Amino acid sequence: MKAIIGHDINKAAEWLTSGNIVAIPTETVYGLAANAFSQHAVIKIFEAKDRPFFDPLIVHISKNDDPLKYVKEIPDIAKALMNRFWPGPLTLILPKKDIIPDIVTSGQETVGLRMPNHQLTQQLLSILSFPLAAPSANPFGYISPTSAHHVFDQLENKIPYILDGGESTVGLESTIIGFEDNEPVVYRLGGISLEEIEAITGKINLKLNQSSNPTAPGQLKSHYSPKKQILVSNLHELIANNEDKKIAIISYKTKYTGDNIVNNWVLSENGNLAEAGVNLFKVLREADQSNADIILGEFFPEEGLGRAINDRLKRAASK
Repeated sequence: MKAIIGHDINKAAEWLTSGNIVAIPTETVYGLAANAFSQHAVIKIFEAKDRPFFDPLIVHISKNDDPLKYVKEIPDIAKALMNRFWPGPLTLILPKKDIIPDIVTSGQETVGLRMPNHQLTQQLLSILSFPLAAPSANPFGYISPTSAHHVFDQLENKIPYILDGGESTVGLESTIIGFEDNEPVVYRLGGISLEEIEAITGKINLKLNQSSNPTAPGQLKSHYSPKKQILVSNLHELIANNEDKKIAIISYKTKYTGDNIVNNWVLSENGNLAEAGVNLFKVLREADQSNADIILGEFFPEEGLGRAINDRLKRAASK
C-alpha cells in the first residue's frame, strides 16, 4: 500500500467508512483520522504512528454536531469557550459517554473534543455518520506535519489516502483545556493564546508536560522531536560552545552568520508570533533534513503564541 494524495472528500469518506485510516488537514496540523466509534479502526492509528496506547486521542466533530452526543455534561465556562473559539484550535476535555470507546481515551472517563476550522475537513465530517479520532499524522514523537507532503514523507506505506487541504494556517496543535473541581485547567498550550483564553475564563491554571500517564494528548515531556540533537538557549552562547560542529539555527527574527552555520531559519523577520508559530514545525523538519550536526534554537517572548512555541521547543529538545 502506498498513500495517494488527493482532494476528494468522497474518496476519503469511503476509506474511513470501510474502517481504514486517512490523513486529514486541519488549521493546526494534519491529523491521522479513523472512525472514533470503531475500536478496530482506532487501533490502526496507534499502529501506524507507533503511538503508545496510554496516550489519548482527540475526537473531531462537525459544525453541525451536538457535543452532548459524545459527552455527559458541558460546564458553563466550556460553553463560553466553544461559543468563542469553535470551530478553531481549541480542544476541551469533558466526561465522555459510552459511545466513545475506551481505546480513544486510553481508558479515561474523559474525552478531548475539537471542532476543526478547515473547510475541507468540515465538508468531510458533514458527510460522515461518525466523528473522527485524530492525533497528528506523524510517527509518534516526531515533528508534526503541516502539509500533505509531510505526511506522505513519513507514512506513505502505512495509510491509503491523504486528503490534501494545503498548508496548515496555524501550524501549532490545539490548546487543550480540561476541568478539575469545576475549574478550567490548561493541559497543553497551542494555537489559542493564554491571553485569549483568560479573557473568557479569568486567571487559569497550567498543568503541562507529564512524563507518563498523560491526562490529555500532547502532554509527554519529550515530543515533536527531530532526529538531530536540538539545544535551546541563548544563541550567542550556543554558537560559541559548538564551534566544532556544523550548525542549523532556528531564530525568532535575527539572522546569525558564521563559517560553521549551515543555515539559519528566521521564523518571523517582523517579530510576529503567529507567523513564527505557522513556520515552526516546517522549519524544524527542514533543519532536521539539513547536513548540520546539531540544531540550535532560542526561546521566544513568553506572551501570546510565544508560550506555545517555547513549549514545543522545550519538548523537542528533551531526550
